[in-house]
Amino acid sequence: MRVPPALAAVAKATDWTAQTYLRIADGLTDAAGWIARVLVLILIPIGFLNVFLRYVGQYVEAQLVNNTWIEAQWYLYGVIFLLMFPYLLRYDGNVRVDFWYAERSDRVKATIDLIGHLVGLVPFTLLAIWASWKPVREAWVHWEVSPDPGGLPRAPIKAMILVAFLLLGLQALASLIRLAAYFTGRDEALFIEREAPMRIE
Repeated sequence: MRVPPALAAVAKATDWTAQTYLRIADGLTDAAGWIARVLVLILIPIGFLNVFLRYVGQYVEAQLVNNTWIEAQWYLYGVIFLLMFPYLLRYDGNVRVDFWYAERSDRVKATIDLIGHLVGLVPFTLLAIWASWKPVREAWVHWEVSPDPGGLPRAPIKAMILVAFLLLGLQALASLIRLAAYFTGRDEALFIEREAPMRIE
């Protein structure tokens, strides 16, 4: 059956919009993953230095470690953890209960993913954004700082919570677009690999 030109034009525009969104969301997610990898390289020497100074301090009976470096270490841990949320979703690195997922067909896996995204991931992401917005705003307004001597500002690390869940929301929508393309047979039109949303590491 011949598709009406107007309907074909709408489908083409929709596909172009979806492709553009996927490129933007995936690009932001890949950038977050790259930043996380760089932060790991910074975190390793800081962690080593904290441990080294703590043991040397015990030996010479002096306090060599200060709160600035200790907080810098756990700030970096937190940022790496947060930035990897969307990255793991994009590359399907999230943990699943394999005994009822691994042996299923691609269509069943896609159905499980779709239900999981709509029932669990998207509502949780929206709730996290809503719950973190006010504390983040207040931390910046009052420029919240660690109460410990030599501690670091808390506002930037709190802001990363909001950033991470916004990125996760963007990537969740990208995943839903891919799943919708799979169910409607639009994989090729959107240049999506059919296996991508259902891959298990």
